[in-house]
Amino acid sequence: MDTSINKEQQQLQPSIKILSMHPLKFALWLFIVTVVMIFAALTSAYIVRQSEGNWLIFELPTVFLYNTIILVASSVSMHLAYLAAKKDNFKSLKLFMILTAVLAVAFFVGQYEAWGALVDRDVYFVGNPSGSFLYVISGLHAFHLISGLIFILIMLFSAFKYKVHSKNMVKMEMCTTYWHFLDGLWVYLFIFLLLNH
Repeated sequence: MDTSINKEQQQLQPSIKILSMHPLKFALWLFIVTVVMIFAALTSAYIVRQSEGNWLIFELPTVFLYNTIILVASSVSMHLAYLAAKKDNFKSLKLFMILTAVLAVAFFVGQYEAWGALVDRDVYFVGNPSGSFLYVISGLHAFHLISGLIFILIMLFSAFKYKVHSKNMVKMEMCTTYWHFLDGLWVYLFIFLLLNH
């Protein structure tokens, strides 16, 4: 009798598949959406202000291109670290995490060089709005990238303590997602600035 009641209850309940997400991943995605909105607002304001005139036209330093290549390479090494963690390949995990951190630092150095090259071209933060927008956009992205680098260093420390492995992947997945997002964001910003400088 109990069995027949259970079958009837199951038939009455609608077959709804519940989508679940880890709370930390959900928080990360909310943060990512916020960052997207900030940069969407900035790039929209850039276009509106550019159309009003009094806009300094200048060539972007080539260093920005090199920085983009470095960041794409760091995204590849981050993904390889993620795959190594899934396979419990701790040696490769540490190696690729270190490589990702080194490439991130190289990007920061490159951005500093790019800002120096802009100054050499008489493009300053204060002055023409085109320069101001460029410094704000690239600087704000660099600020977010610092948080990504800190996340990478935390995961690297965890990897050396063998806390990152196939059965404990939540934070590694979050770190990888965030880093890929920041890299993709910079590629978008670089192409946007290249087409609208």
